[in-house]
Amino acid sequence: MPANLVTILVTIVLYLAMMVAIGVCFSNRNLSSGQFYLGGRSLGPLVTAMSAEASDMSGWLLMGLPAVALMTGLPEAVWTAVGLAVGTYINWLVVARRLRVYTQKVDAFTLPDFFSRRFGDKKKILTIIAALFIIIFFVPYTASGFAACGKLFASLFGIDYVLAMVLSAAVIILYCALGGFLAASTTDFIQSIVMTIALFVVVGFGAVTTGGFGSVVANVSSLDGYLDLFRGYNVASGSVMSYGALPVVSTLAWGLGYFGMPHILLRFMAIKDKEKLALSRRVASVWVVISMGVAILIGVIGYSLMKNAVVPTYGSASAAETIIVDIAKIISGNGILPAIVAGVILAGILASTMSTADSQLLAAASSISQNLVQEVFGIKLSNKASVWLARISVVIISIVAVFLARDPNSSVFKIVSFAWAGFGAAFGPLVLFSLFWKRTTKWGAIAGMVSGGAMIFIWKFVVRTAFAGTWLDIYELLPAFLVASLVIVVVSLLGKKPEAEIIETFEAVKAEN
Repeated sequence: MPANLVTILVTIVLYLAMMVAIGVCFSNRNLSSGQFYLGGRSLGPLVTAMSAEASDMSGWLLMGLPAVALMTGLPEAVWTAVGLAVGTYINWLVVARRLRVYTQKVDAFTLPDFFSRRFGDKKKILTIIAALFIIIFFVPYTASGFAACGKLFASLFGIDYVLAMVLSAAVIILYCALGGFLAASTTDFIQSIVMTIALFVVVGFGAVTTGGFGSVVANVSSLDGYLDLFRGYNVASGSVMSYGALPVVSTLAWGLGYFGMPHILLRFMAIKDKEKLALSRRVASVWVVISMGVAILIGVIGYSLMKNAVVPTYGSASAAETIIVDIAKIISGNGILPAIVAGVILAGILASTMSTADSQLLAAASSISQNLVQEVFGIKLSNKASVWLARISVVIISIVAVFLARDPNSSVFKIVSFAWAGFGAAFGPLVLFSLFWKRTTKWGAIAGMVSGGAMIFIWKFVVRTAFAGTWLDIYELLPAFLVASLVIVVVSLLGKKPEAEIIETFEAVKAEN
């Protein structure tokens, strides 16, 4: 193996070893399943902010987003980023504090548990449905993270994709199963820093290599529609695209997904001091805007690198997801220090993937071990046994995700898009109505969750297929979110008002906020 690849490998191995060490460090702090899944509500404001956003962005930030910008121009990438930036800010501003107060008031440390306790659902119907949706959507979401890791190592070292993916998954499983939520949040904080370094180094190198930003702009300006937010340009086919008002609204709808993301909402629930959430909001919002802007810029610079044969010629957005990997390879060929820098860049890609996968694993595992086994089926376990069940659940879900990620041609962007829509529609409206409308009933909540989750499948696989190319061919999150919201309102108004005790708790939370 060439010296530069050996240096990269050593850098990455040291980084992974540090992540595992953090898991070992926190392993003895998990004395109960509540501490394993929510860290005893002990997070500081900076860790809360950066771990939430690192777990949010995933491999999509360093692989999916630059690839979309590179191969199709600015429209889809920019409008998606705008929707996510706005959604991030509103989520922190509107949801974070009230969810933190409400979950503590009803003593809930998972989202399914919160739904049942919020509506006095003693039969745990909401818990069952929510847990099932978490498993359905998080397993492929986690698989996309494993796939991103596999692509990274397979492209870099020329090893078998499946082997690379399994080894990457094993590291994530190890520190996540050992350290639980505190380990995941601490590593996510570190990983957000590594991701930031990687983004800026790649932009700087790409700009210098292509002759400066003036040259970059000149190259993409020659492509009709590439820089136009309402058109776009298909680099693979060499054709101008169209991106009208409907696709813009559809893409902006990505921002609605934030209200239903369990792995992000858990960070709101876990902060130690709710008064520090304002600081967390500012830090998170600024980081998201900067990181997505730089990721899109990498994609734009990538076209010039491809045109000048610095990186390979990509035939699709899926193939272009290795753009940062290819840039890191080139950097590594300039000596030991650049190879170490390249290793940090590649560790940044691992960081973006691992920071999401670990949070998703914990959320999915909590649905099995805590919500289904202990709450729904009523199996009583000691604190030690519940922690071990949580760890076993992490391993089982990971094995299923590894199986789903075995295809190296899967698109990280497309998998994330579908799972994001699923959570956004199934949980997003219900979270908002749970926190802000006291008239919401248990049956309204159940109907809204089921209709939102079901509509994702119906709209994506039936409506969009049957009406491809028409105004109905929009991102499934938007119609599903609207349907779920309407169903919650209608069913709640048709039923009896919530019990007095539920209303009293709602008013107490409202007063505290």
